Amino acid sequence: MIVRGFIVAVAALLLAGQVVRNAAAAALSPLHPATAAKFWAGHPTVEIASGLAEIGRAARERRDIPDGIFAMIDDAAAKSPLAPEPFLVRGVQARTAGDTDAARRAFTAAQWRDPRSMPAAYFLADYYFRAGDALHGLVQTALLARLSPRGTDAVAPFVAAYAQDRANWPQLRALFRSQEGLEDGVLIALAHDARNADAILALADADHRKPDSGWLKLLLSSLVANGDYARAHAIWSSVGEARQGGGLLYDAGFSEPQAPPPFNWSFSSGDVGLAERQPDGRLHVIFYGNQDGVLASQLLLLPPGAYRLGMQVVGAPVHPESLRWSMRCDKEKEPFATVGIAEAASRGWTFKVPPSCSAQWIELSGQSGDVAQQSDVTIGALALNRAG
Repeated sequence: MIVRGFIVAVAALLLAGQVVRNAAAAALSPLHPATAAKFWAGHPTVEIASGLAEIGRAARERRDIPDGIFAMIDDAAAKSPLAPEPFLVRGVQARTAGDTDAARRAFTAAQWRDPRSMPAAYFLADYYFRAGDALHGLVQTALLARLSPRGTDAVAPFVAAYAQDRANWPQLRALFRSQEGLEDGVLIALAHDARNADAILALADADHRKPDSGWLKLLLSSLVANGDYARAHAIWSSVGEARQGGGLLYDAGFSEPQAPPPFNWSFSSGDVGLAERQPDGRLHVIFYGNQDGVLASQLLLLPPGAYRLGMQVVGAPVHPESLRWSMRCDKEKEPFATVGIAEAASRGWTFKVPPSCSAQWIELSGQSGDVAQQSDVTIGALALNRAG
């Protein structure tokens, strides 16, 4: 495994930039082929290790690799015809010389000798993709996923980059059907960039288009961060199993947990306090009073204008200001309207959304006082409507 790991370093050394070359050369230090050569210099394993070490030193010192080194590795290949390492070295040598066909034959020979060779799979995938043979390139990529210690996590970003070209989507769908577990990693890798929304929706099958799919929350966050609220809401509605045709405030009855945030409620359960749905369609809130923080929040897309929030509250905060509702424009730190929960329950709360506010966070927050005091309330009959 040490030699195989070293081959990966040498491959990166010969094909990548100076940073990778230095890192790969540093990986040679655990090997001590000179010591082994004192006992059996002509052993194929010793010849391979010695040759690879000399290749590493030459790369580190930025000098040509002596011709005798490749002759020694060829000798090792003759003595140990089933060893894959000499063919990997030959393939790297041919690849750097521009002979891609010879490189493919060498890497194929290495893979035939060791079907679990990660370097062989990597270089064959690289060859096929460069040659425009996407199908065979993806087969090698899937093999890399199975062989990698990190599994699909190691190759998902590579496949995700390939998925950005819509011409490759049919091959990727076939790959996902044949390689269980790869689709999750690729979709999650794509979801970090809002520009990949089309690719995700085109590639995700029915089993990966659910409210708890790992990519959904990431993609929604990416779209919201980019200010693409309408696209985020459309995807949330179609994938998140959201109830259609509801009011201005989603799940005002606190009975629909299946649709994910941000267009459904997000509740706190940390040091600030606890907010949780109750079976009777109400929200139970406990504010510990130790520190300020948000207990419940939801992202809204209200047009500019006046609105009124009404509710019923069972229980009362220990201080009128300890529990407050607020409205805050996305990307802004301070709210444009706020009210204590007791006042909102007794009189209703009317506020105006300014014209420049495309998306708004409605937040229920706790504000601590000089002495920590716990508040325990239950909220029901919550309703948001246009004022007047």
